[in-house]
Amino acid sequence: MHYVAAMDITLFRDLDRLRQTGNFSQAAALVNLSQPAFSRRIKSLEKWVGAVLVDRSRQPVVLTEAGTQMLEAGMQALARIEQERSQIREAQSLPDKYVVTFATQHSIGWRFYPAWLQALEEAYGPILSRLRADDLPNCLNDLKQGAVDFVIAYASAEIRPQAGQPGVRIGSDDLIPVCKPDGAGAPIYDCAAAGVRMPFLRFGDAAPIGMHLEPLFAAHGLRSRFRTVYENSMAGALRIRARAGDGVAWLPHSLVAPDLAGGLLVRTGPPDWDIPLEILIYRNAERSNRVTRALWSFLEVRQAVSLVPA
Repeated sequence: MHYVAAMDITLFRDLDRLRQTGNFSQAAALVNLSQPAFSRRIKSLEKWVGAVLVDRSRQPVVLTEAGTQMLEAGMQALARIEQERSQIREAQSLPDKYVVTFATQHSIGWRFYPAWLQALEEAYGPILSRLRADDLPNCLNDLKQGAVDFVIAYASAEIRPQAGQPGVRIGSDDLIPVCKPDGAGAPIYDCAAAGVRMPFLRFGDAAPIGMHLEPLFAAHGLRSRFRTVYENSMAGALRIRARAGDGVAWLPHSLVAPDLAGGLLVRTGPPDWDIPLEILIYRNAERSNRVTRALWSFLEVRQAVSLVPA
């Protein structure tokens, strides 16, 4: 298989315009290109990915499953790049200001982190910050090396991140089993049905969030009731496959809440299959400064106050 040597990340904007219009000529007009030139740009993106991203057999054209997955990832990447660019420019204009770097697991960075950061700044005051979303082992290694100031991660009753120090609790979530609904709004995969092996959309080994499922699977003997049909370390990728009806996935409630409200996903399985999660923040005390120490003290006090009975 041949790939282009480099890829223009702005091609994802073209793919998004095609998704919105469903028509190559209309999408091309939005960017002042001829239809053949615009079509070549989409084909170059498909060549780089190595998959067909647009179903051209239909009118209006629609994205394939691979196209939907790549568009979501590409638009997230574009947003991150633009955010980093804005923050770098702001930091350069204010050289006396320190930029606090947070690292999070992907699924935390998608919905929880923006709301948490906004609430933090409303209570603590504005801070210059940037986010690095990655697999948890990479986040923890960056924290150890001093490449980031804080790591935000999930923890459950049985599974705690190997951060080498206690964390401060800043939130909570739940891993819940979800799948696509049928026409009547019932789960297409009824996990209560006996003797039926359900297709399982599994977190890959690079994503420790999947480890939180192990105690539940062991306690309820679920390994024999599910067969893995797809693996990915990205919760967003599992979410797309679940919405497509490919299987059952345990996903953070914060991530799928809009899908549940919109009827794109439904819960499946009994309530005791939900897995409560804490969201903890960690630091490397040996690699701190005045700004990060002040922020950590604020978070510790805030946690202590929240634990005092009313």
